Parts: sequence; C-alpha cells; structure tokens
Amino acid sequence: MHEAIIRKELLSMQDKKYKDFHNKLCPGTENIIGIRIPLLRNYAKKISKETFWKEYALTSKIKYNEEVMLQGMLIGLAKQLDIKEALLLIESFVPKIKNWAVCDVFCGELKITVKNKDIIWQFIQKYLKSKKEFELRFAIVMMLGYYLTDDYILKVFQTLDNIKHDGYYVKMAVAWTLSNAFVKYPKETMQYLKNNSLDDWTYNKALQKILESFRVDKKTKEIIRSMKR
Repeated sequence: MHEAIIRKELLSMQDKKYKDFHNKLCPGTENIIGIRIPLLRNYAKKISKETFWKEYALTSKIKYNEEVMLQGMLIGLAKQLDIKEALLLIESFVPKIKNWAVCDVFCGELKITVKNKDIIWQFIQKYLKSKKEFELRFAIVMMLGYYLTDDYILKVFQTLDNIKHDGYYVKMAVAWTLSNAFVKYPKETMQYLKNNSLDDWTYNKALQKILESFRVDKKTKEIIRSMKR
C-alpha cells in the first residue's frame, strides 16, 4: 500500500530533462524516473516522520532507481536509531546499490558515521574485501566522506593500496579519494603517491583529479604533471 502511494508521488516529481541527463551519467541504469536530489531529499524528510518509514526502507517491492535512493535517504535520516540497528539497515541496503549515484548519495546521508567512526570503520572492512564493484565503491566513498582525518589518513592510504579491482567505478572512487586527500593532507598524500602499488590507470587518474582541483596551486600542479606514469 505505502509502496504504491510513494511511487505515485515520486512519478509526479519527474523532470524529463533531468531524466535524460541522469541517464547519461548512469549508463546501464534503465529505471530512472528523473527527480532532482534536493527534491527527493525533501520528500525523504517528509516520509521519515511517518511510522511506516522503516517498513518502506526495508521493502524489496521497488521498481525505480529513485525508490532505492529514497530508501537510502531514509536510513540516513533515522537519527533515533542506535548504532546496532543502523548498521543492520545499512547492511540490508548495500546489496541494492547498482550505480555510483545511489552509492554516493547514500554514503553522504550516513552522518551517523561522524559520532561512530571506529565502529563504522570496522563495519566497512568486509566491503573493502568484496569482489562486487559497488560494495567496494561504497566502502571507498565512506572513507572519502568521513575518514580523511588525522586519525585515519594513513590507514586510508594503506587500505587503498591493498585494493585490487578492475571495476571502473572502484578505480574512479580511489582516484577521487586520493585527490581529496591531497587537498587536505598534501605532504602525506605526496609521500604516498611517490611510493604505492596502484595500477597505472588509477594512479594517473588521481593525478588528473588533483590537477583539476582549484585548491592546488600552480607550482604544485607542475610537480604533479611531472609524476605521470
């Protein structure tokens, strides 16, 4: 019952131009309605106040990409949950991630991580060992979002160095993480870039993303350019 009502509401929010745009960003995802993220997030906030939100977040009776994204947003908005229950909901959601957009939006919503860093660091370890592209990307984007800190930066480098996966979205996530790490920890990241076991594609993509950053000065960019393999 709730699924049908929510689906009708979501379909009413469709932006066909955004659908075309989103389809190009997520090739292979055929079930996109076309709803802008701020609008979907506002709707998630509305649903999160209903008693049935958790039932909906756990349902498998979903058809559209935005329904999956909505479920992830609801889990992130559930501030009243204790960490154990939150982890169970996160664990139930991760297998539903089938594209980078759902993955990255979901990770961004998991603000519960800020106050539970050690627990969630341990939680994502199993996903860092996964052979599934988007389970692995989930863990990497979680590191990007919450673990580029004094306490974890060296652990992040060590973890990234141990990732061996040919998936495009895994490699891009590693490169993206390293480019952000460079902005926050230029000295430590430079040391890592000079001594790592990254494959050439991922390494060069990380350099490219650093060069694209407006927060890296011209002199440093010249050094980065000279490091390309």
